[in-house]
Order: sequence, then C-alpha cells, then structure tokens
Amino acid sequence: MKTLLHPTYFPNIVTAAIMAQKDVLWETEDNYQKQTYRNRCYICTDRGRHLMSIPVKHIGGNQGRQKYKDVRLDNDYQWQRQHWRTLETAYRTSPFFEFYEDELAPIYGKSYDFLMDFNMDTIQTLNSCLQIKTSSEKTASYETSLPNGIVDGRFLVLSKNQRSFDQEPYEQVFGDRHAFIENTSALDLLFNEGTNALTYLNNFNLDFLNA
Repeated sequence: MKTLLHPTYFPNIVTAAIMAQKDVLWETEDNYQKQTYRNRCYICTDRGRHLMSIPVKHIGGNQGRQKYKDVRLDNDYQWQRQHWRTLETAYRTSPFFEFYEDELAPIYGKSYDFLMDFNMDTIQTLNSCLQIKTSSEKTASYETSLPNGIVDGRFLVLSKNQRSFDQEPYEQVFGDRHAFIENTSALDLLFNEGTNALTYLNNFNLDFLNA
C-alpha cells in the first residue's frame, strides 16, 4: 500500500520511517497552512528541542489561500546560512556530522524560489544519506477521500500533532543535559546513529497508520 505524505523540511523520524518502509505518494496539490512541518523542523540543541523555521512569502489568492507548491521563500533574510550554522553548532560534536556534512551543506548554499522545491531537495538529500530510494510519484489533484490502496498520512504534517508514537530512544548529543527528545528531524538520528539509522527506521512501529 502507498502512504500519502506532505513534502516537509528535513522530515521528522516518523515520516522518515514511512519513507524507509512504505511506498510514498507525495501530496502536492493541497493549500498551504501555517504552523506545520511544511516550513519547519525540530532539532536537538544543548537547550533541548529547537525550532528551525523557514520564512515564506504569503500571497493569498481570491479566497486568501494559495497552493503549497506556489509558496515562495522569503530570501531577503539569510535563513539558509543561519540554519546551517545552527546545525553545525548543535551537531558538530555528534558521531557522524562530519561524515555527512559534505552531502548536506550544498543544499544551504543553493538558491531556491519555492518552498516545495527546497523541501523535495531536503528529502532527496536525506534519503541519499540514509540509502533510501526517493519516490517521485505525486498527486494530480487534491482529494479528501482516498481510493483503496492509499493510506492517508497527511495528518503527520501538523507540527502540533498530539499523537504519541512508540519511539525507541537512542543516544543524543546533549542527552546528559535533558531527557530523550522524540520525533525530531531525521537529521538528529542520522548525526547520532549514522549507518545504523536505516535499521532504526526499518524497525520503527508504524501500526498507528492502520488505527
């Protein structure tokens, strides 16, 4: 079965586990919504859970809405440089940051106009590091009811989703300063677990998709 997902900014661990275990169909015909993982991700720093948010230009249509695929990045602010520096500060001492930084750094130096294009590149880059094949299949129209054979995972885009996931803890850089922080960007898993990250994702319990 295929799972329908939104392209998000360096997807969180739950989404990455679905990408590792399932065939993915990307939702590219929806309307943009604020306060979702479309333009944000969470990492771990010495102070705990930290938000990295991408600035976007909000230009609504006739009804004050715009398609996610039409959302433009606000590049007047040097957010890419800031995000990369934040990642360097947070993970420079992690076991595998140096192993992957040459693959990840270019995405923060490349010019993008659209949020979705940037997000799809973060997904492709992450999957390359994880050795996961990236699906290229996208929706042709927005559907509220899905046909048989497609599982709706679009709820995972909500950054304030209160659903609990059965996540096995792993060693985090600043784990001695705070408790284990669940479902951060999969970058956290990658920098801390390296080549073991794919095994971790393949063993992640996805029973919640069938609930």
